[in-house]
Amino acid sequence: MAQITLNNLAHSYLPDPSSEDDWALKPFDHIWDDGGAYALLGSSGCGKSTLLNIISGLLQPSQGRILFDGKDVTHAATAERNIAQVFQFPVVYDTMTVRDNLAFPLKNRGMRADYIKARVDQIAAMIGMEEVLSRKARGLTADAKQKISLGRGMVREDVNAILFDEPLTVIDPHMKFELRTQLKALHREFGHTMIYVTHDQTEALTFADKVVVMSEGRVVQMGTPKELFERPAHTFVGYFIGSPGMNFLEAKVSGSRAVIDGYEIPLGAAYSNGPLEGRVQLGIRPEFCALSDEGDGLPVQIERVEDVGRHRIVRARAAGTELNISVPEGAPVPADANRLILAPEQINIYADNWRVAPIGEAS
Repeated sequence: MAQITLNNLAHSYLPDPSSEDDWALKPFDHIWDDGGAYALLGSSGCGKSTLLNIISGLLQPSQGRILFDGKDVTHAATAERNIAQVFQFPVVYDTMTVRDNLAFPLKNRGMRADYIKARVDQIAAMIGMEEVLSRKARGLTADAKQKISLGRGMVREDVNAILFDEPLTVIDPHMKFELRTQLKALHREFGHTMIYVTHDQTEALTFADKVVVMSEGRVVQMGTPKELFERPAHTFVGYFIGSPGMNFLEAKVSGSRAVIDGYEIPLGAAYSNGPLEGRVQLGIRPEFCALSDEGDGLPVQIERVEDVGRHRIVRARAAGTELNISVPEGAPVPADANRLILAPEQINIYADNWRVAPIGEAS
């Protein structure tokens, strides 16, 4: 295992980048702790795979350094970095048996035959392939081949890190849950540094101890799932995390009060001694919005109600903005509801898309 340090790292696929938009990965510094389980989360094209390929050595960065336990490996070949990487689509040796595919990295390193057998049997049990160990990989389904790729990536115990690039894309939904659970168990048992790239927030939040959220080539927040949900550092994080994501309403904020479309909204904390500048938005999760047919809340118009199983989503409009309200199963939606009540302590305030910390909040 290794601590991975990224120092002033950035990358452009253009030979002479001249503007911020020319950078696929914008300059940043970051440390991946030895033995941590991380997820890189963001929409397609945000720079996740670029960053992963730089860490693995498949791509040389335009600037900056990569260090493994303090050793500069920026220009080291992939093999010299002692990492394992699992790609989005299966990479297997069709002419080999499943057992030989799984054993291949260990045989290459001259491991003892008894150790190889024991380790392959252990990994095969983890990925549910004990019954097909003697079969050739040719003819297996795509998800079976991807399980082989996953197993081969995890069969070595001495790697500095295991990198996963959207590895469950071709896996059926039921098996996805099982494999995520097994990956977590493997991490707890062996303590490998694991970095898992995905655009699926469920995969990221259930796999990782800490999630790195990326947008347009920039790391916008790293935090625990709880931190990302409760205190999104950027409006993109609020929108991207959660189903549905956070609601945002244009506001004027001064002290502990916000004004939206002429209506005053109490806040759970004070944000300034005077009006906040820039584009100011109030952010709140659908779970912390409520409907009422009386009171002094923000005027709201209900457009439709969607039943999604354990709760209902009310699609509504307030201050000219579409928003979502989550209503628990069994809770009524008032027939004449025309007011939106926001839980003050669950409100976040943003200026020019970045969260504003309330006065007195611990960093």
